[in-house]
Amino acid sequence: MVRIEWDAYDLVTPSGIKIEVKSAAYVQSWAQTKNSIISFDIAPAKGWAASTNTYAAETMKSADVYVFCLLHEKDRSVVNPLNLDRWEFLVLSTEQINREKGNQKTIGLNSLVKMKPVRAGFLVLNEAVNEVFSR
Repeated sequence: MVRIEWDAYDLVTPSGIKIEVKSAAYVQSWAQTKNSIISFDIAPAKGWAASTNTYAAETMKSADVYVFCLLHEKDRSVVNPLNLDRWEFLVLSTEQINREKGNQKTIGLNSLVKMKPVRAGFLVLNEAVNEVFSR
């Protein structure tokens, strides 16, 4: 499936699970004096539906599951975003995020980890999404 820019969520699995993908990295492409502090956007929004070209009536998190992607390399001289072994994926249900964080707009890495997400490498990410969704 091709991602539809600005749609209410990023992906839909073949079984219909709607996924929101958020990514962060310590090292950025621009000049930095120190590594980035890891934070992810979790703000509710009025989702836009590409199929109807309309916005949702209410502000909410439209996905079923969030996948937080962290490129955890901190050494600029070796960072390679194409190396999937250097990424960690943390998966949470939208239901849990809503229950524990409400309408909070962002979440830092420490707060995210305290929520006990399912941690996965790329090769088992699909299983992690299914596990979180089926809880």
